[in-house]
Amino acid sequence: MKQLKFFETPLDNYLVDSFSANNLCDESERQALEKKYTKFLNITEKFNRQSVSYQLSKKDALHSWLKYKEGFSANLVNLLLDEMGAVAGDWVMDPFMGSGTTALVCQMRGINSIGYDVMPISAVSIKAKEAVMKYDIKEIQQLIKDVSSLNVPEDYDKRTPYITITRDAYPQENESFLAYIHEWNETSEYSLEAKNLLTLCVINSLERCSYTIKSGQYLGWDCRSPKVQAANQVRAAKGQRRLSKKYVRAEILDAKATILDELTHVLADITLIQKNGADTVKATIDFVPRSVLYELPLIEDEKIKGVITSPPYCNRYDYTRTYALELVYLGLGEEEIKEMRQKLLSCTVESKSKIDELRDYYCSIGKSDRFDYIYTTIKENKVFAEVMTALAKRKENGDLNNNGIIRMVEGYFTELAFIYAELYRACKSGSMVAFVNDNVRYGGEVIPVDFLSSLFAEQFGFKIKTIYTLKQQKGNSSQQMAKFGRVALRKGITVWEKK
Repeated sequence: MKQLKFFETPLDNYLVDSFSANNLCDESERQALEKKYTKFLNITEKFNRQSVSYQLSKKDALHSWLKYKEGFSANLVNLLLDEMGAVAGDWVMDPFMGSGTTALVCQMRGINSIGYDVMPISAVSIKAKEAVMKYDIKEIQQLIKDVSSLNVPEDYDKRTPYITITRDAYPQENESFLAYIHEWNETSEYSLEAKNLLTLCVINSLERCSYTIKSGQYLGWDCRSPKVQAANQVRAAKGQRRLSKKYVRAEILDAKATILDELTHVLADITLIQKNGADTVKATIDFVPRSVLYELPLIEDEKIKGVITSPPYCNRYDYTRTYALELVYLGLGEEEIKEMRQKLLSCTVESKSKIDELRDYYCSIGKSDRFDYIYTTIKENKVFAEVMTALAKRKENGDLNNNGIIRMVEGYFTELAFIYAELYRACKSGSMVAFVNDNVRYGGEVIPVDFLSSLFAEQFGFKIKTIYTLKQQKGNSSQQMAKFGRVALRKGITVWEKK
């Protein structure tokens, strides 16, 4: 690691000495980029792992209504809004809206927001939170009473829908109740706002009522689940070792009681917020349930004051699997979930290239020249080319545990670069753009996501303001450390300006 003593905070632990394990691949472009951008690094305590994740918001009024692990905190949004100087009436964008934290914080400050997300969970969450000042408290109180007296008839034989990876996810009584309350909610005479709020409370309860837990790229399973027990019987008959004996939680909670707890918690938040008069300043939340790749090109020039977002990380995590319970409850089937997986930003090894689709789309809206400009600029990025060449060499060397990583990384940065280019066009002069992201390592090759993204941003016209780096860094997988050794990976926030 390098030591730069002229910085107030030593950067030796935050700079990469070797991007390519065992010096297998050329790393000259990455080294040059590291040298060029070191001056922008800001090792900070202003932000931490809690603020760039859901942790700081999980007890906050309103923001805790959906346990969205990939989200960031309201505190982080407030700090960045202050830094960009956003005021009431401005427009701030979140291209990957998630649970809607950016939009909701903006709304509370009278700032208009616009954002996109293909996950239907986002639509339910944002619609429920946006209506916080509109709820009839007496109606929600009555809803709680009705749910508390709700009992599944003895002859009710319906079950919660499932797909292959969610089969046997719930104890039988929970599976029955979840199907029944969904049916009851659909046919009740409550307002649309109250119905959507109940739906959000249900999907926020599903994991705790199930034998599953969100675990990295997949759903983790409890050894008490019928699925695991059946698999262990088969394995025992073959003389194979049993699957995990772990409990995902000490107690699989009762669905009805958990949903009631959620409703009670939400009602308390609504009461508090309405009492404090959080609607003194009005603001618009413009949420579009589509991919930002196809909506952002339609945004008018010079509209946006700033951007605060966290895209899916380039870490192979598949949100359609980790949120499978919620997606299935909202009515998506096996094929619909597969289609959604391809609509997301390319961050899984199953992601297919979108470049031909993007070319056709830009042509259909009369912007084929714009596509050519962006794609040509991407191809001119020497650091990106070096990364792709290195990964190809790692594939030949047998260092990649899945060859789909190459297609994923190429798609990830290509799609983000299109977004950076369109953001530059859509942002006003003097605007600020903040992206939360992690650096990654595959097959012994370090990919400096923060610096590479900033290089793309510069190519399209942005000026780098700062690159906030958290003191706590990201580790490597145990497989990579065993084979290539440990390299600390930066986690932080790239901040760019349109001068």
